[in-house]
Amino acid sequence: MTVLVLLGAAVMLLLIALSGGPGSLALAAVLAALPVGPLVGCYLWLDRYEPEPRVLLVLGLLWGGFVATAAAILLQGVGGLVAGFSEAADLAVVAPVTEELCKGAFLLLLLWWRRAELDGILDGIVYAGMVGIGFAFTENILYLVAAYDGTDGLVPGGAGELTATFVVRCLFSPFAHPFFTTFIGIGIGVAVGSRSRAVRVVAPLAGYVVAVIAHGLWNGSTTFGFGGFLVVYVVLMVPAFVGLIAFAVWARHSERRMLAAALGDAARRGLVPATDIGWVVDLRARRQARAYARATFGPAAEQAMRDYQQAAVELGFLHHRYLRGTAPPDYAARGQEYVARIGAVRPFIAFPGQVVPAR
Repeated sequence: MTVLVLLGAAVMLLLIALSGGPGSLALAAVLAALPVGPLVGCYLWLDRYEPEPRVLLVLGLLWGGFVATAAAILLQGVGGLVAGFSEAADLAVVAPVTEELCKGAFLLLLLWWRRAELDGILDGIVYAGMVGIGFAFTENILYLVAAYDGTDGLVPGGAGELTATFVVRCLFSPFAHPFFTTFIGIGIGVAVGSRSRAVRVVAPLAGYVVAVIAHGLWNGSTTFGFGGFLVVYVVLMVPAFVGLIAFAVWARHSERRMLAAALGDAARRGLVPATDIGWVVDLRARRQARAYARATFGPAAEQAMRDYQQAAVELGFLHHRYLRGTAPPDYAARGQEYVARIGAVRPFIAFPGQVVPAR
């Protein structure tokens, strides 16, 4: 994956460099970066109960920004040469099919190589969002440069066209690519948590099909002018996006209930102290415990508390999959590792109101 990211970066950086002058490129990059921070922050907020490895989240951004964009451009170019699609067909059909395929490939690779990091639907949503954000960032740079330089058919270009493109792509619809790919993430998450072999195969495919349809409707609306675009935006995309946000928030809250139930069962089996569950499940309590550790013994104690909480959370999610009958093949080894980490740290930490252990 790293090699593919480097190759994709070489292709896309060269393409970006050739798309406009240094001044317009710098301006476009700054404008395209504005929605990135808030969007990433939203997905990190969803990911707070069982944070995914930062390396994989960054890799998702880079995959979307470089690999997916380069591969989509290549596939669309080949398809245009071979099949001779019209501009409308290329926009409404070819682009959604190829772009969602290239973005979704990252999730399939995670499912293949790093399946242990995927615990359910919310993880799929988070990774899909990161890939979509990266893709939209690079694509927006190209669109903004073309609008400013007048190379996209909008004559004469300039600040007016740049502003219009920025408003539509970066203010009104920065969520578009993350939104489309989220359906693939949901499909991957359903597959990970299912005991049915058929569901594990059909769910990712169904997620891909829905992502392509949503993407196609969005792109196709632009061919009907601003009125058609506005109708699709207000009637379809905004309600669907709001519904997806509500679903993601519900999934986040359900993770708390699931984690509490799984750790409760683990405590009854003697794997984790029952008195610690509240300090692991509740996010505010987690912060309080870390602050208490830091105030009591300093940064090293805070890090020990973080390590303990992380090991307990990982154990909870793994135990939940065991209870559902969808435990990964390395369940026993991973579970023993988490229990060992918990046992090694627990004698040297204390939660607020508990007796502080001797150092």
